[in-house]
Amino acid sequence: MKDYKIAPSILSADFSRLGDDVRNVLDAGADIVHFDVMDNHYVPNLTFGPVVCSSLRAYGIKNIIDVHLMIKPVDRIIPDFAKAGADFITFHPEASEHVDRTINLIRDNGCKPGIVLNPASSITHLENCIHSIDMILLMSVNPGFGGQKFIESTYKKIQQVRSLIDNSGKQIRLEVDGGINIDNIDKVAAAGADTFVAGSAIFKSNDYAKTIKLMKEKLSLV
Repeated sequence: MKDYKIAPSILSADFSRLGDDVRNVLDAGADIVHFDVMDNHYVPNLTFGPVVCSSLRAYGIKNIIDVHLMIKPVDRIIPDFAKAGADFITFHPEASEHVDRTINLIRDNGCKPGIVLNPASSITHLENCIHSIDMILLMSVNPGFGGQKFIESTYKKIQQVRSLIDNSGKQIRLEVDGGINIDNIDKVAAAGADTFVAGSAIFKSNDYAKTIKLMKEKLSLV
């Protein structure tokens, strides 16, 4: 089995008991904690900042924290999330005035940098930076809200980006975010993804462990 990782998005968690809910989903078999950070500017929603990340670390969460910044401008908040305990920090190239500078800022602050592509964003954004990043996140919904339906054209894009990664010779995680569930996670993996953001499909289920087990069973057959 490939090195697949399931990354529940805390956007769908119960914020009245966030520490417990994140702990429960990790105990149920999840691998990565995914943060969807929105600013009500770059995307039409407002979520949370570095204090939530640092609070989860203080609570005792030791798993990888993967921070997806849907904010513009992006550079100002990067050191704060790094200090708060982020491991990966990904951003949208459209939200940065100087993509290479933002990548270096993330790495200089001790985190692994990544690029996020929206459904309508071209993979040409990756041409000049693929050798400098550790993750590529493909949005399979339009960013801003949880619970959306997977955009079918993403499968082709996953295949194209997987080819770019393989040709680069680098170990770059290919993450997909939006509308992933038990019914399609195997197809997303078959297209070339190795990291799967699932918010509603896990946090809104009645049994985290059962849902994650079913996802991993699907992945084992790819």
